[in-house]
Amino acid sequence: MTPYGDPVVIELINTGAELLLGRILNTHQQWICRQLSDRGYEVQRQLTVDDSASAIEAAVAEALVRADVVITTGGLGPTCDDRTRERVAALLGRRLVHREEVVDQIRAYFARFGRPMPERTKVEALVPEGATILTNAHGTAPGLAIPANPRPEAEDRRPAWVIQLPGPPRELRPMFTEYVLPLLEREFPLSEPHFSRTWRTSGIGESFLEERLEGPLRPYLEKGLDLGFCARVGEVEVRLEARGADGAARIAAAAPVIEAEVGESIFGEGDELLEMAVVRRLSSMGKTVALAESCTGGLLAHRLTNVPGCSSVFLAGYVTYANASKCRMLGVSEETLRENGAVSEAVAREMAEGAREDAGADYALAITGIAGPGGATLNKPVGTVYMALSSAAGTVVRHHLNALDRETFKFLTTQQAMMMLWRELSRTTRPPT
Repeated sequence: MTPYGDPVVIELINTGAELLLGRILNTHQQWICRQLSDRGYEVQRQLTVDDSASAIEAAVAEALVRADVVITTGGLGPTCDDRTRERVAALLGRRLVHREEVVDQIRAYFARFGRPMPERTKVEALVPEGATILTNAHGTAPGLAIPANPRPEAEDRRPAWVIQLPGPPRELRPMFTEYVLPLLEREFPLSEPHFSRTWRTSGIGESFLEERLEGPLRPYLEKGLDLGFCARVGEVEVRLEARGADGAARIAAAAPVIEAEVGESIFGEGDELLEMAVVRRLSSMGKTVALAESCTGGLLAHRLTNVPGCSSVFLAGYVTYANASKCRMLGVSEETLRENGAVSEAVAREMAEGAREDAGADYALAITGIAGPGGATLNKPVGTVYMALSSAAGTVVRHHLNALDRETFKFLTTQQAMMMLWRELSRTTRPPT
């Protein structure tokens, strides 16, 4: 709620024929809605339209009848299908004016790469009168924030804003964080503070989480806390939310209950990914890891190396897809392969131990399995996977059946392997009871 006594009505309009044709995955809705909800705002409606001028103008006009804030994405670039800027300006009765400071910013952007500024990009310096320019530090098209007062067909309501953001996520996201959120908090302050806390878990299903938490948390929920879950491949988020001045204290009081009930499955909080947590923990312990992958084809190494600072903990990755490479690079014996097959507990064990020895790492993870759709046998169906963790304490092997499509199989398998390492690292650092 706001000081006006009613919720802020926010609508999101994504533009671009490529979104409707399925050429590009629309990640804006998820990301923007998450940023807003974490701060106590909610998107009431979201729409995707094509690049035509009529579709853009109609969508914004309709949204302004209801909304206090209309956020558009895309259509601000220099090409012929970028029409959002001009159509919204026309709708709001504002003429476009040339802003030389925007040209200077665009020219400086190209200069960083040693390239001349294309003349066509100057169209991005045409700004609706009265608009606030949202500087684009990662591209050329600036964002725009335009007050819409009076709004078409809704002059009797409070002032509204139309916020226009560029389409590429690497440009939109920092702009949203730096400019849009402060604008919302300034123009539409909430009447009471909003607090939330999110725990990231893996290795336990959403239903099991709810069963374990619902009873112990009931006294806190009865005092106004909201409990929510969000399931993804290989993990589930647990979220507590509260409004009011004492919201943070109520969440803090309930937090120990969650950690006591499912702490063994928690690897992080907020937006921390499992690979981030693993690198963080290895770094804090001064330990190193090596990887030996077969069916996941290097995805586990890819995920770890996406984390800044992983070079201090990740020593080597071996993608040994063929049996010959398992023998040559990891020292897996031909006899073990012949007697057990490549997808087996024995081979996973030798892969992990070979990787750890060759790299000189403190820990080594190994994965071997059948991603499918072929390759299955009577005793080893599609989705069969063995993963091993080797350390100075010995080698442990786990077996899973991930009967999924190849892409999901690979992701879930790497998630399970990292959780295997995370739990060992947590056990090693846990103080004695």
